[in-house]
Amino acid sequence: MEKEKIPHQLKTVNNLGEEASQAIAKALNPLVADAFALYVKTKSFHWHLYGAHFRDYHLLFDEQAAQIFETIDVLAERVRKLGGLTVRSIGHISQLQTIKDDNDTCVAPLEMIKRLMEDNLHVCKQMRKAHEVCSKYKDIATTSLLEEFIDHTERRTWFLFEIQAEQG
Repeated sequence: MEKEKIPHQLKTVNNLGEEASQAIAKALNPLVADAFALYVKTKSFHWHLYGAHFRDYHLLFDEQAAQIFETIDVLAERVRKLGGLTVRSIGHISQLQTIKDDNDTCVAPLEMIKRLMEDNLHVCKQMRKAHEVCSKYKDIATTSLLEEFIDHTERRTWFLFEIQAEQG
């Protein structure tokens, strides 16, 4: 994403400096986009689930989707607190996301588990990269948020892994 001109009305004042603010926004905005993409995929699987474990997976996917959704506002507001711009549309999200959309009509439950586990692993890796950027600029507030979100993502991955390990 090329550097956007930030209107003066949206240049929130902070003490990290312009370079840090831009680098952190560049690191966080794809996480916001990926959270939207993973949220939609998780909810889609929640809605289109079938089979013997319907209730358990249905509840798990709903719980995980809610947790993912909570990260969106926190990360986007963090970008804004630092004077950056964040996602503004579905099209903008699609430009930034690194999670692949899932448009398959019917996905087997264990394949859903596998895809969500892989996506959560990917998100965790991207969060660690963003954490490195935030650490470089001594942005302890954002690194702290990312550490919590990494833990949540690892927990989601663990739950999905255990289901897959038991079934596979």
